Amino acid sequence: MMGKGEAPAPREPEEEEDTGGVVKLISAEGFEFVVDKKAAMVSNTLRNMLTSPGGFSETRQGEVRFPEISTHILEKICQYFYWSLHYSSGKETAEFPIEPEITLELMMAANYLDA
Repeated sequence: MMGKGEAPAPREPEEEEDTGGVVKLISAEGFEFVVDKKAAMVSNTLRNMLTSPGGFSETRQGEVRFPEISTHILEKICQYFYWSLHYSSGKETAEFPIEPEITLELMMAANYLDA
C-alpha cells in the first residue's frame, strides 16, 4: 500500500516483455519465422506453451521448435495466424488460400497447433 505522495515501486518485467512482443517459430529445416506474439496466440497450443507458469523453455526464450513441420507448411501457418487476426472481427470476410498439394500436411500441422 502506498502512502500519499509516494511513487509506485518499479515493476518487474514479465516473461512476455522479454521477447519484445514477438515469438520465433523454427521449422524442421531450421528456418526461423518471427511473428507477433498476438498472432501466435491464434494457436491454442502456442498460447499454452508461451504462457504456462511451469517455466518451460518456450516461455523463457520466446521461441518454439517444430521438428515435424516443414518450412513451407510453417510459413503457411504463420500467414494463417495473421489472416485470422485480420478477419476475426467478422466485419469482413475472405477465403484463406490453400494450395491443394499441401492440404493434408497443413491439416495435420493445424490439428497439432489447435489453430
